[in-house]
Amino acid sequence: MSSTKKIASALISVFHKDGLAPIVKKLDDLGVTIYSTGGTQKFINDLGVNVIAVEDLTDYPSILGGRVKTLHPKVFGGILNRQDNEEDVREMAKFNIPQLDLVIVDLYPFEKTVASGANKEDIIEKIDIGGISLIRAAAKNFRDTLCVSSMEDYEELLQLLSQNNGEISLEDRKRFAAKSFNVSSHYDTAIFNYFNSDHAIPSLKFSEMKGQVLRYGENPHQKGYFFGDFDAMFDKLHGKELSYNNLLDVDAAVNLMAEFQGESPTFAILKHNNACGLAQRPSIKDAYDAALAGDPVSAFGGILISNSEIDRPTAEEIHKLFCEVVIAPSFSEEALETLKGKKNRILLKQKPVELPKTLTRTCLNGALVQDRDSVTDSAENLTYPTNNKPSDNELEDLLFASKICKHTKSNTIVLVKEKQLCASGTGQTSRVDALRQAIDKAQAFNFDLQGAVMASDAFFPFPDCVEIADNAGISAVIQPGGSIKDELSIDYCNQNNIAMVFTGTRHFKH
Repeated sequence: MSSTKKIASALISVFHKDGLAPIVKKLDDLGVTIYSTGGTQKFINDLGVNVIAVEDLTDYPSILGGRVKTLHPKVFGGILNRQDNEEDVREMAKFNIPQLDLVIVDLYPFEKTVASGANKEDIIEKIDIGGISLIRAAAKNFRDTLCVSSMEDYEELLQLLSQNNGEISLEDRKRFAAKSFNVSSHYDTAIFNYFNSDHAIPSLKFSEMKGQVLRYGENPHQKGYFFGDFDAMFDKLHGKELSYNNLLDVDAAVNLMAEFQGESPTFAILKHNNACGLAQRPSIKDAYDAALAGDPVSAFGGILISNSEIDRPTAEEIHKLFCEVVIAPSFSEEALETLKGKKNRILLKQKPVELPKTLTRTCLNGALVQDRDSVTDSAENLTYPTNNKPSDNELEDLLFASKICKHTKSNTIVLVKEKQLCASGTGQTSRVDALRQAIDKAQAFNFDLQGAVMASDAFFPFPDCVEIADNAGISAVIQPGGSIKDELSIDYCNQNNIAMVFTGTRHFKH
């Protein structure tokens, strides 16, 4: 069989018709016989192009409200026959089945229908049967049939038809088959995940149609890829391509700042997925200045994120710092002009996109899946086990610190004063070590911890942490509680006039 094949016949049946007209006209110019059905047939007729109705080919009408149109041996025989198989050729002639060289078909928009909040009946009706069957058949028989399964491939198809006078190479047919199986497998995954939303069937299926090759992975000797629709979350306004590590930091930054949406201007600086500076102030410039003061050393090469528009005064201060990425819901024109002064600095305008409700990570020879930690500690859920109760300002700082703590690697201790991150101990094997690290760091940057508050991601099994905090000047503590030895910490706090509140929720982050 010749590796190159000239298209002489085509079946076209699509839901989306954008970009289809030039292809239909090109096929007509090439003398290709076109078969179609339903709305696509009308579309082709309206272009003034001859088209044969599938119903005329099969001698069978579209039935069951359009549910059954192309599911017929004369259609699938035309797609699946092997032209180098003599028996197939004889049967084609016997049953008067036409060869179908090209199949252009797409699928009902199942995912969009689910996302729209449509009722169950509408969602079920958007499960494509004929389309998915045509795609699988045509892609399977790529040696004899070209399958085009997405409108995103129309431009390339038109180019191939025009350049080669309708002749398509085996290499191109196989490449389009791979694309088609990508479409069909993704579609089936979306349907399964809809029916298995409660994970009653212990099976993990993940599919993402958009992806990009990164310069490298976590280190230069590792390959790296990102799979996801980055453009749905951000408008990239300036700068170099994001790296694997940039993307991890951006993810950490977005998740952290989500805790402060709708609040007063808040600015955070992150390094290696942890906040090294974070503050809330009446203006975004003041918030940035206070965040930077938290750790001006670690801020070098960091990821910056704001919950408010970045204006020119803020941008002028940021411009003095070497940073990899700046993220904000918007930038003033003057701020953009300033920040674009560094050609590699990445500027991202964040869009209001809902984050996934589940988290997935590789583990051993499989994967771990869990619900997102969607609990944000609030005053309504606190209990007050100590005699001394936090003041209003202390309570605000405690909840502020708890939000940061939730997004810091465990074991962690976070120290806050006047809605400014003083320091944190991150990723320590001992909670005592995390606390000492935080205190040492805060003191190194000249923070006065008298009246500061402390947040812990998990309970204290012993009173050592509250004692160390007390000696450093900490006046209030927020922690989950729940240790069988809670009373030891409570007793120490009562004896030393420290206010402590329990959240009842642990926030480990590994």
